[in-house]
Amino acid sequence: METNASQSGTGRVCSSDWLLIAIPGIIWGASFLFIAEGLRSIGPIGVSFMRIVVGFLSLSFFSAARKSVDRSAWPGIGLLGVLWFAFPLSMFPFAEQRVSSAITGMLNAVTPIFVAIVATSVARKLPSRRLLLGLFTGLAGSVLVALPSVSEGRSSGLGVALILAASLSYGFALNLARSLQQQHGALPVIWRALGAAAILTAPLGLRDVARAHWTLGPLLCLLALGAFGTGIAFVLLATASGRVGATRASGAAFLMPPVALLLGLLVRGEHVVLLAIVGSMLCVAGAWGIRPRLSPTPQSRRGPLVPYSETLSVRN
Repeated sequence: METNASQSGTGRVCSSDWLLIAIPGIIWGASFLFIAEGLRSIGPIGVSFMRIVVGFLSLSFFSAARKSVDRSAWPGIGLLGVLWFAFPLSMFPFAEQRVSSAITGMLNAVTPIFVAIVATSVARKLPSRRLLLGLFTGLAGSVLVALPSVSEGRSSGLGVALILAASLSYGFALNLARSLQQQHGALPVIWRALGAAAILTAPLGLRDVARAHWTLGPLLCLLALGAFGTGIAFVLLATASGRVGATRASGAAFLMPPVALLLGLLVRGEHVVLLAIVGSMLCVAGAWGIRPRLSPTPQSRRGPLVPYSETLSVRN
């Protein structure tokens, strides 16, 4: 997990980089179920605080996480703690009290669009046509996943606004995480950012923890959410962002809706309509469309870094 960026001048990367994108998407697809279960025992900020603390403690077992970083990196790491953890992870539990899981999945899948907008603004260069096609394919699939639940009337304007705000925050965070990971490594950066987020969410989070009514199921869900969904998954995606660029790494969001649908069908016994199944297939197609291009021969993991603008314009 402690690998720096490694693209060649052709924009091609190794197949392991695709796994770094896919695995977080699959893990986060299950997060809707874990959050919903956690809310049965603890308040929304308590869910956020618990997952952040568990994620921080999980990464503490890796000695590489405690590797020293330059003092100059601390402002960026602190900002990452806000944009990638404290703020968005506090929005989702509140949103899930008001918005159906399908709509939550759809709105999470607009994250790559926000990432691309931020990256384009920074680089002042449009993404490639192949990348844009993959982004909008995934977005279209997310819309189809959510459409059946729109008529159910379980969505609220506030819930939608909270998720959009969190997705916009992710758009800035992924672009920031890219440069920090390249300079200092994913584990040290994410571990410290989680520590900052734990401090920020502690005042209200500890209050919810004190008022919680614990049962085994919700507790296990929050432990899994923290260890895998907040610890391991964010490290993997930060690493992917450093290797293949923030926009491509954000394609993990397109894998969330089909995973959430599958868990809803198998665990919750939810009815899944054909339109949602088609949408899930489009989400997977979108994630595949923006996947890193595979190298025909093994590339050195110590190769030169690709300039930021080149990441947005990988040739088809």
